[in-house]
Amino acid sequence: MKLGILGGTNLSRTLGKKYIDAGIQVVFGVRSDFDTEITEWKILNKFFDRICPYESAIIQSDIILICCENDYLNEICVALEKVDLEDKLIIDCTNNKHCLDTNNQSNTAIIKKSAPSNLVFKAFNNLGLDYPQSDILGIIKETYFCGEGTIEKLRVKRLIELIGYKAIDAGQIDNAYLLEAFYQLSKEITWQKKEQSNYHFKLISV
Repeated sequence: MKLGILGGTNLSRTLGKKYIDAGIQVVFGVRSDFDTEITEWKILNKFFDRICPYESAIIQSDIILICCENDYLNEICVALEKVDLEDKLIIDCTNNKHCLDTNNQSNTAIIKKSAPSNLVFKAFNNLGLDYPQSDILGIIKETYFCGEGTIEKLRVKRLIELIGYKAIDAGQIDNAYLLEAFYQLSKEITWQKKEQSNYHFKLISV
């Protein structure tokens, strides 16, 4: 199994390093003007040629994690449309801050349009693209995921658990916009508090 992680974000690098440490092959897909000489990325690329353009990363991968900024999502969608996606799983880890606006869709729905024949899942979006800076104490130990397909969903669950997170099943893929709204609410609370701290939700069973 090989993972392709698309986007030059902290979340991309953090998840990638966790999977590499777990023994999984990882390739990173980045935009053409991305600075691969940034120290943290240079270290990841030191011994293996892990950083490449979006299309190349997609072609090489069995499972694709999309962890890009919203400004580059369209570029990734174009790359998805250009290559053969047969048998590839796609996991959207992003958030559209306008997902609840009448004229907007969740990022997951946008990605699905570029990969209509593939199973698309939502996961890791509660971490945020700036993770782990948004969780400097390391208190987030869970992530929510949603999607279709019994066997494929189990694969995603195990992939999440492989790097130490509790995987909480949030139902079908139609719930992706709820997961994005959940994240945006946490950011709104953080903004309203006008503090340096970040606020996160935790699921509690009683």
